[in-house]
Amino acid sequence: MSARGGALRICLVANSRFPISEPFTGGLESMTWHLAHELVRRGHEVAVFAAPGSDPALGVIELAVDALPDHTGRLDVDAPQSVQVAEHHAYLALMLELARDQGSRFDVLHNNSLHYLPVAMASALPMPMVTTLHTPPLWWLESAVRLDRGASTFAAVSRFTAASWAAITDCSCVPNGVDVTRWPVGPGGDAAVWSGRLVAEKAPHEAIAAARLAGIPIVLAGPVLDEHYFRTCVEPLLGADATYAGHLDHADLAALVGSSAVAVVTPAWDEPYGLVAAEALACGTPVAAFARGGLPEVLTDQCGRLAGPGDVAGLAAAIGEAARLDRARCREHAVTELSLTRMVDRYEALYRSLAHQREAA
Repeated sequence: MSARGGALRICLVANSRFPISEPFTGGLESMTWHLAHELVRRGHEVAVFAAPGSDPALGVIELAVDALPDHTGRLDVDAPQSVQVAEHHAYLALMLELARDQGSRFDVLHNNSLHYLPVAMASALPMPMVTTLHTPPLWWLESAVRLDRGASTFAAVSRFTAASWAAITDCSCVPNGVDVTRWPVGPGGDAAVWSGRLVAEKAPHEAIAAARLAGIPIVLAGPVLDEHYFRTCVEPLLGADATYAGHLDHADLAALVGSSAVAVVTPAWDEPYGLVAAEALACGTPVAAFARGGLPEVLTDQCGRLAGPGDVAGLAAAIGEAARLDRARCREHAVTELSLTRMVDRYEALYRSLAHQREAA
């Protein structure tokens, strides 16, 4: 391996909760899948440790996330849920393996999990580790980062996320990127679109309310991960002007987004980045969104409009304004500022810098 220009041996550690496969459960899974494919395309040797059911084309090494039986042994009411214990054991087994002989196989480890153990055990590894911070500080991950003491290098998916971790650790900003070749320009249309996980923190019910106020029909797409929320807060709002298309495969989702007049993004929390907005822009579809978290960094006045957090009336006005924006400029912004190529260029440079430091040590 040449840290300055040759192929790198990269270990990617994914989130163990959901498979790295299409249709993606969320932006974290999409980012990891695209990163792995692009690194392989560039000639690097990549090993991906991910949840069972992940894309076999990645040559995934499955994390052994087997939930413990619920009724064996004495019940401890203070114990964590069995799935949390299973994830702990899966990451512990992986990190112990990498700390032994297997670690010499790699020049760098890129941790895209949300788990504390890879960070907590970084100092035991024979290779440098990059951890991407995909969320604002979570207490269990924050505790590991505070104990890291320089063993890891951290990157955040937006300036907002980097700022939220600033009191805990220094980190560079490497914004998520979209494969603009897989999100082709669409013709636009008469309806709005909302895509993502149908959960309370994404607030699709507010997208329906804003679209109705704006007088435009809306189509929702994505996995239902909170059945109770969907049945009580979203399903009663569906009708002729608000429909649910299901959890679509990539081609169908790209076609839906590209044939929409505007994409509506309604986080009820501080969105770390806002990948669905970047995907929409790649299709030439302008965005109307709540100004929360990293979303304002994704948009410009030429490709989107922002409303205050939770301001449904303001979002309705933003929908009307965004729908009139130039679709060509939306696509141009995605290609030049939000692309997968741009993201992987930055990670590749970071990997090489760390591998070079390792060689020089």
